[in-house]
Amino acid sequence: MPPRFTPPKLEPDILLAKSSLPGNPDWGEDHDLVGHTAAVVKSITTLVHSLGSNLLQQFGLGDRHSSFATLEATARLAAYLHDWGKANHQFQGVVRYSLIGSNPSVSPQRNPLERPQLIRHEVGSVLLAWEFREWLVQCPNADFMTAIAAAGGHHLKLGGKDGKDTGKLVEVREGSGDTCLHWYVKHPYFCKLIHYGVRTLGLPQDLPLSQFSQQWEIKTIKDKGEKVLDAFIDEWEPDAAFVAVVKALLVAADAIASASGQMAISLQQWIEDVLKQTLTEADLQTVINTRLCGHSLRPFQTDLANTPQRVTLARAGCGSGKTLGAYCWAQKHAIGRKLFFCYPTTGTSTEGFLGYVHNKVESELLHSRSAVDLELACTGEEVNNGDGSVNETAQKLEAFKAWDAKVNICTVDTVLGLLQCHRRPLYCFPAIANAAFVFDEVHCYDEALFGALLRFLKVVKAPILLMSASFLPTQVEAIKEAVGEPVEVVQGPQELEDLPRYRFHQLTEPDWEWVQQELAKGGKVLWVCNQVDTAIAVYQQAKARGLRPFLYHSRFRYGDRVDRHRAVVDAFKQDQPILAITTQVAEMSLDLSATLLVSQIADPAGLIQRLGRLNRQYCGHPRDALFYPDEKTGFPYSQDQLKAGEALIQKFAAQEVSQRQLAAWLENLNIQHTPKDHFVWLDGKWKTYPAPLRKAGYTVTALLEQDQPTVAQLKWSELARYTVPLPANNIQGWQRHRRGYLIAPQEQWGYDSELGAFALK
Repeated sequence: MPPRFTPPKLEPDILLAKSSLPGNPDWGEDHDLVGHTAAVVKSITTLVHSLGSNLLQQFGLGDRHSSFATLEATARLAAYLHDWGKANHQFQGVVRYSLIGSNPSVSPQRNPLERPQLIRHEVGSVLLAWEFREWLVQCPNADFMTAIAAAGGHHLKLGGKDGKDTGKLVEVREGSGDTCLHWYVKHPYFCKLIHYGVRTLGLPQDLPLSQFSQQWEIKTIKDKGEKVLDAFIDEWEPDAAFVAVVKALLVAADAIASASGQMAISLQQWIEDVLKQTLTEADLQTVINTRLCGHSLRPFQTDLANTPQRVTLARAGCGSGKTLGAYCWAQKHAIGRKLFFCYPTTGTSTEGFLGYVHNKVESELLHSRSAVDLELACTGEEVNNGDGSVNETAQKLEAFKAWDAKVNICTVDTVLGLLQCHRRPLYCFPAIANAAFVFDEVHCYDEALFGALLRFLKVVKAPILLMSASFLPTQVEAIKEAVGEPVEVVQGPQELEDLPRYRFHQLTEPDWEWVQQELAKGGKVLWVCNQVDTAIAVYQQAKARGLRPFLYHSRFRYGDRVDRHRAVVDAFKQDQPILAITTQVAEMSLDLSATLLVSQIADPAGLIQRLGRLNRQYCGHPRDALFYPDEKTGFPYSQDQLKAGEALIQKFAAQEVSQRQLAAWLENLNIQHTPKDHFVWLDGKWKTYPAPLRKAGYTVTALLEQDQPTVAQLKWSELARYTVPLPANNIQGWQRHRRGYLIAPQEQWGYDSELGAFALK
């Protein structure tokens, strides 16, 4: 029998939930376990009351067992239990460790990088709650199993690792240095926590603590974990949407309850105020009037505004006025709600579509009106533990902006990532829970992303507008089946889509003479390559020919990319010739009208998107599109995709082609999709961990090693300007910045303000 463990004495003699902020060695009531628990319970209660019955309606819970009283009581019980697992000697050492310098007397002291905790504190919360289940199940109206599942997953590390299901509830870490865990359940502060539950949640007054064993050996921990896991698997039949909503509410409430700062009002008042910031008819009329510039709405846009259905499909080509039509739609369907305007991306690192985010009118709507300066108190567990985990602080603070904004212009990941338990959408959940949604360029979604959209349509009962240049018949049927009610399909303006905009030419190699002739007569040339390296090579060839091209691709620092984007768009507005050499970033983010398109052959959807930048402002006759082959098959397009793209070009070679013809050709392809149909947030039951939303991407978001002296001085909000998306095929051994970004070694990657990032051979 191992020697009896003597738990370390707590100094100060309180149970802590959070570290104090740097420079402030004192602990306020929000940092002790009782105070923080109370703050989270208050926050989740405020969220539930502020969102009200919209929560039930938005997620289709109103006609099932999940009454508002059950939802509120379960969410409050989850908040009450979520940090119980911090009442152990290991966590209390971790939370004190960062304060040794300012308060050397703190005890115990535990460096989590050198001596990890045996189990994560939220797993400890589940195990402790299970020990006291006979008392906790008496919480009025609450669903105990849902509450402990939510509590165990509130840091998004339960049941999965590296995006994959492990099926493990308890994972005991090596290297702890301890053979057992001591629980401070008889400590006065834990007794205060019990009394708080009696007073606030209506739990019974009598909880027998005398029978509880405060010392758990590793075998005991594992045995107790197996019992809880068996109960989750064999005895629990959860309502998927109900469990998911409770999980999301807890993640958001815990994040905001950790916020502190110079606030003129209480945190609860701030929550109430920002969630009241919803769209009015006047807000949207301002956007519409500014976009119209004195012109009248097109019938297509009026049809969108008058659609009676909750879910609408807008099938319209590039330049048809879909964006303005979406705001007309929102003027009927998004009043009293927030609006998420979601665009796809071509890589996992893209933050947003610069062409809309930086537009004056939308930017004003995006701007947060809150004067509250939020900071986050942390536990010390948020550090990178060598397993790829990142500091969560910056993500939380950034997400709080969505709570206040009336309109969020974002990538689709910001919303659909909710289904795979991504951090940002979970932190944004209070805004998502009372929002209408616009999803643009739906035809660009891969099978995984389209599957997520279908599941979102099935679960979320909000007003939703889906927009695309074309929808495959199988996609339309899948959407209608997912929605389960009538869906309106609004066609784009036929008179615009039937205009003969393009004339196709298939070449064996680029025709530089044609390009130079177009520039000589004042033309505007858009050249789109399939790879960054190819774009750089074409750019250098153009300069060697005495031309003055613009180079724009994704592999610039984000701040440089913003500047490049604006420079290209502005140059196309000027009355002078321009040659812009780009990659796929041109397909959906550049609002410009070229007089000549030069493009490598790509997949059909990508080619149609590129053509949307040619003759966008119709000049009265077709414009030429020159297509030449890409010899680098397999990346980013497969051989089959390139063959399909070539078939599209050959079909319309030397013809005058309209947008409607292209859409019809694409829709008549016999393309079979197998959308993804399993999502952790809804199907994980007790599990909560981030999983991939899209098919595996080709890039990772990184910082450059040569930028480290600069970024070391930056605030977290300024750090993103230095991020660069880089290929993910050779990142083994890369270090990670304290904010979570990978650091690209300078012997592997160079950077030039003219060319962007480039690989060093």
